[in-house]
Amino acid sequence: MNRILNFIEKAGWPRVIIGIFLLSLFIVAPFVRVRIDTSISDTLVRFGMNGVMVLALVPMIQAGCGLNFGLPLGIIAGLIGAVTSIELGVTGLLGILIAISIAIPVAIVVGFVYGVLLNKVKGGEMMIATYVGFSSVAFMCIMWLMLPYKSPNMVWGYAGAGLRTTISVEGYWEKAISNVGSFQIGNYFYCPTGMFIFFAVMCLFMWFFMRTKTGTAMTTVGSNPEYARSAGVDVDRMRIVSVILSTVLGAIGIIMYEQSFGFIQLYMGPFYMAFPAVAAILIGGASVHKASILNVVIGTFLFQGILTMTPSVINSLIETDMSEVIRIIVSNGMILYALTRVVKVKS
Repeated sequence: MNRILNFIEKAGWPRVIIGIFLLSLFIVAPFVRVRIDTSISDTLVRFGMNGVMVLALVPMIQAGCGLNFGLPLGIIAGLIGAVTSIELGVTGLLGILIAISIAIPVAIVVGFVYGVLLNKVKGGEMMIATYVGFSSVAFMCIMWLMLPYKSPNMVWGYAGAGLRTTISVEGYWEKAISNVGSFQIGNYFYCPTGMFIFFAVMCLFMWFFMRTKTGTAMTTVGSNPEYARSAGVDVDRMRIVSVILSTVLGAIGIIMYEQSFGFIQLYMGPFYMAFPAVAAILIGGASVHKASILNVVIGTFLFQGILTMTPSVINSLIETDMSEVIRIIVSNGMILYALTRVVKVKS
């Protein structure tokens, strides 16, 4: 009993409750005619699709900039890289590499400006970041119509200009990374091995970076800015580096999402994409002051598992579509839980 209580104390009640709920969904699934192999496969695919975007939150949390509700800035940089790659007509892995290579410089520039802005509003980063993300998405709704893309696979057919709301990557680089080393068992279970390998490489990169001199200085800034300043660390510079890194990872993350999903979603598509990522890392045990790669992995699996299992199991039980309701409750509930913890610490 003591071991169980110690485990619950370490893991935290939110993660234990959500984990038990997810496990119960898997147990109930066969009794409501839901295939377990399909559900596990869908959970794994969603996990790989969203992993890098959740990982993108770690640098800013560690540097004391809070939860990155401005993640749509990085997503927009990734979307620019993706549509440019399709405009160039490059296919396969090379197409994804070109999309990433175009997205990264855009993300660096945008991330630098974003970081400078956050340095001017210390203490209110999360509120300002939310509005920055929303306004950038709204601004790009205009730009997607004005940017000079001409590919017939992307522009509106009747006008010959302006990008469509949804663009298919089929025939270009759909599942180009997911299918690397992938395997399928039967007709229902599919494992996107390549996506897991890519996510693992990104996690390994983050693990090494956080142990470099820059990464250590960044963590010190987040833990104790005054001590970091007295030790000769440029606090503002470290915060900007964290924002740039978070924005770059967000750009790479959306490209991974798109190559698995099969479509590029423009205009209002990125509007709320920061909230599932924030909820996932909080479910994994992160706070607004500290996050780890383990928090990313656990949180992404739990959150995406719930989003996968809820529509099939709950809907079969009550014959009503409750998936969106539960997604909203979990996402915003975990964000609210984290913010109330901040208030307690400050008080």
